[in-house]
Amino acid sequence: MRSIRPSRRTTAVVAAAALTTALSALVAAPAPAATNDGPTAAADRDRAAVARAEAGLQQARDARAVAHDLHGKAAGVFFDRDRETMVVNVTDRAAAAQARRSAPDGVDVRVVEHGTADLTAATDALEQEISTPGTGWAIDPAANQVVVSLDGTVSEADATHVQSVARRFGDAVRIERVAGTFSTTVSGGQAIYGGGGRCSLGFNVRSGSTYYFLTAGHCTNLGSSWYANSSQTSLLGTRAGTSFPGNDYGIVRYSASPGSGNVYLWNGTYRDITGAGNAYVGQYVTRSGSTTGWWGGYVQALNATVNYAQGSVSGLIQTNVCAEPGDSGGSLFAGNTALGLTSGGSGNCSSGGTTFFQPVTEALSVYGVSVY
Repeated sequence: MRSIRPSRRTTAVVAAAALTTALSALVAAPAPAATNDGPTAAADRDRAAVARAEAGLQQARDARAVAHDLHGKAAGVFFDRDRETMVVNVTDRAAAAQARRSAPDGVDVRVVEHGTADLTAATDALEQEISTPGTGWAIDPAANQVVVSLDGTVSEADATHVQSVARRFGDAVRIERVAGTFSTTVSGGQAIYGGGGRCSLGFNVRSGSTYYFLTAGHCTNLGSSWYANSSQTSLLGTRAGTSFPGNDYGIVRYSASPGSGNVYLWNGTYRDITGAGNAYVGQYVTRSGSTTGWWGGYVQALNATVNYAQGSVSGLIQTNVCAEPGDSGGSLFAGNTALGLTSGGSGNCSSGGTTFFQPVTEALSVYGVSVY
């Protein structure tokens, strides 16, 4: 494994984890303590969930291939849940005709007003001029807009400043208020411990015969040694890299036996993780963490930016999956495919909320590791 160092963005930190298995799952609600219909039925449900997830990932790959062939005239892709089809946005009718000729079944095409250049210009301006904690933004391809979110801590004066920036881009930008506070989700409590905090393990990874785990960077910022118990008598490992803010991932090298390459489903069973991939808008995903177990929801946007009190993080996956303090670093995945690491958000698992995830593929690339 090559020398581990922070990425091109800001530095930061290092991590908390979870027991020797990753904490995540592909389900729609918090896992029950036990199932009543036996292991065969549970296995059948799990196989069906994996099959659905893998079919969706293939549709996304098909849509991205169509968009790639348009040489800059595509303006995003997303999954339309009502019609159960991937949609490729294009900016003119000629490009739409070209895309429809090559689009396979399960991929649709529509003409939109705002191209990628228009939307990117808006996000670039926001990046340069807005750093207020409690603000965030992302391109929503379904709405063909940049959606700017303001949490409850953003003052009216700061909101007015955001509006003055957004106004320059007309209806390409939409501003909305969201409940709660955008924050990273570290807390004291049970599970994995280090530096006075608790987080959740994301995915076990390896480079050759050396084993590590990934978690959130704002967790790994807390200390260098991480344990499986609050008394800090069961050492898991020592951090080997860190990046937060800017990014939100960190890596810990196992000191003892490494964890297995699966994730716990919170019902007594496990899911093998066989690869990593990129999320898509509209995708059904689940995440798991040491505070709330597992919950499901949908991807709302990609390449999102959120301004936490500790600093800004960009390139995130935005979802409507809930999370609470201590869930940080936990796994986001679909089927057998790893997608992300829990970063932070607003709300809770009683009222719901918005949660952001660090894409796992970036951390894998930076640290030269792979899931196993």
